[in-house]
Amino acid sequence: MPWTLLFLAGLFEIAWAVGLKYTDGFTKLMPTTLTVGAMVASIVLLGLAVKHLPVGTAYAVWTGIGTIGTVILGILLLGDSAAPLRIVCLALIVLGIVGLKLTA
Repeated sequence: MPWTLLFLAGLFEIAWAVGLKYTDGFTKLMPTTLTVGAMVASIVLLGLAVKHLPVGTAYAVWTGIGTIGTVILGILLLGDSAAPLRIVCLALIVLGIVGLKLTA
């Protein structure tokens, strides 16, 4: 169950990171409300997960999920670069997350 909570926390991290782009500097009410809600949900779920997981592992996995998802959505939704080196770097992050999960 803690890994599920951590995964959900990572998904909410993706939501708020991408949501920041749509808040227009926190001047748009609905995107700002949704982004702040996702921030709170992400932190609460992370806090619940670290009750049962090592904090360093949980934090690294949480930020890794957020990083990977945010980069992918940036490419798909926002026109960010999909340069091969960026994809290789994402693959390295995935390997790190898998390694941390296997050793936790």
